[in-house]
Amino acid sequence: MSAGSSVTVREATPADAEAVAELSRELARVLGDAGNPAPAIQDPATFRRDGFGPDAAFAVLVAEQGGRAVGYLLHHPGYDPDLGGRTLVVVDLVVTERAQRRGVGRALMETAAARCRKAGGKALTWWVRESNRSAVAFYRSLGGRVYGATAPLPMHLRV
Repeated sequence: MSAGSSVTVREATPADAEAVAELSRELARVLGDAGNPAPAIQDPATFRRDGFGPDAAFAVLVAEQGGRAVGYLLHHPGYDPDLGGRTLVVVDLVVTERAQRRGVGRALMETAAARCRKAGGKALTWWVRESNRSAVAFYRSLGGRVYGATAPLPMHLRV
């Protein structure tokens, strides 16, 4: 899918593992600056193992400009009755600093929204730190908003 005149969004392949890992390092830096105590970096081997095959845990959209990966969006299916049922959960969205404000993030989010609608989904969901002001402003520019009485707390249980 193309958005704008120079951004192409496509499904990631195992061959994208190194590019995704490099972009993930940039995301970890941004998240660390925003107060994330332990931002993770996507490892190429883990990306290949968990992102492909019959039991893939996630999917990735890659944004390219001039044949070079300049961003990605990692997602997986979700379900939230409060939002009408099926959702698409955005886990990571990163655009290189050089490619920001050129429609890359918007193209990734629009492609994810189209994918969600095609699967019968009603919403994209994601978490963002309030301290990551540029991300909050970007998501609001897309029409994103906090739902519920307060922002959801990111929680996990290791098993």
